[in-house]
Amino acid sequence: MVAVIKSGNSLRRPFHYNENKVAEGVANRILAENFPISPEQLSPENSLRFLSKQASQNDRSKVNAVHISLNFSPDEKLEPETLKEISRGYMDGIGFGNQPYMVYQHHDAGHPHLHIVTTNIQLDGKRIPLHNIGKTKSEPVRKSIEKQFGLVRAEDQKRQLYIPDPIHVRQAEYGKSETKKAIGNVLQHVLNNYKFTSLPELNAVLKCYNITADRGSEESRVFKHKGLYYRVLDSDGTKVGVPIKASLFAFKATLPFIESKFVGNELARQKHAQDLKSVIDMSLIRTDIKGLSELKEALDKKGISLVIRQNQEGRIFGITYVDHRNRTVFNGSALGKKYAAKGLKEALGVGHSPTLMATVDKQKNDLTSNPSKSQNEKNADELPLNMTRSDGSESGLLETLMGPESSYSYVPFDWKKRKKKKKKGIKKP
Repeated sequence: MVAVIKSGNSLRRPFHYNENKVAEGVANRILAENFPISPEQLSPENSLRFLSKQASQNDRSKVNAVHISLNFSPDEKLEPETLKEISRGYMDGIGFGNQPYMVYQHHDAGHPHLHIVTTNIQLDGKRIPLHNIGKTKSEPVRKSIEKQFGLVRAEDQKRQLYIPDPIHVRQAEYGKSETKKAIGNVLQHVLNNYKFTSLPELNAVLKCYNITADRGSEESRVFKHKGLYYRVLDSDGTKVGVPIKASLFAFKATLPFIESKFVGNELARQKHAQDLKSVIDMSLIRTDIKGLSELKEALDKKGISLVIRQNQEGRIFGITYVDHRNRTVFNGSALGKKYAAKGLKEALGVGHSPTLMATVDKQKNDLTSNPSKSQNEKNADELPLNMTRSDGSESGLLETLMGPESSYSYVPFDWKKRKKKKKKGIKKP
């Protein structure tokens, strides 16, 4: 179980976020604790009114809203009653057992999770301290609940390779709401977890899930006003279905928000660059990999997507690596020349002339057929008995081998010492 605690100065924002999910049919309100009326009689308006009233008991506090999410492994199928027990146990453990709170079960992601909305202001106006609450209270309680209910540990859950299923193209035919829901599920996961430093790098991740972020043509009104649309892709990479405006999502997915993450992501991803290069290097030295398709297949097995960018003529002009293990994205050129499109093609022998490749293959076959003969012996066999000097005279092989080796050492003109000329003068008698 992974617990995330967020705090703020507005109860309306997390409350309406969860209630909107309920209205969309992707969440259920499963628990309402410590309210003055029974859950059956408690309406959403009354619950928000009561939470806001208690939060107003301390008008000096800058933080009065707490939004908690409890995330479980995709393999865990938990009953609502079990989720209620987990919620109560967790809130008691972090010191919020007597606070009014709402618990929502969400069904809009690839893993089961709960959202809890509450306030840290008590009835007497005192604040429940939130400083370092994750380390001092949440972590011990989380570990205790994992043992009690036999849940997957947070440490093991973070190591799992979680990749959302690609959006099925038929969903785009069902209407705007279904397309928006499907795109939103993937966007939330990608924007919150992957480290990308440009829009093309973000699109490299989204392409794995049949989505693309589209700014339109440079002459379009959307492009000039820094707008952004999200589109579903079919199996051929063609945009289909209804485009969804970035501003229509309940979470931040606009272009300015995405661009604001670039600098931080650049710093955060650097520690994973060497590990990614090592995996690529080990894949390149395998003898069964002779092309980009084989390399792509080998990297897929290691949790790395190789995204190849091609123009309309089919010419490859870029390579992007999406490391799902560490949630990082790198253009090939960012890792080094040998990992870019040109470097990979040279390493794999793609695009070389037939004559050159035939010569390389012949040399490999010669060494394989006669391994006892060393390279020096082969070179000696190929030397002629008589060699012609630059002046036209010939010399034998023995004379060439035994003769003194000529060398030339270049010395810059400025380094050469100049002889001082003696001054001629009239000798004094």
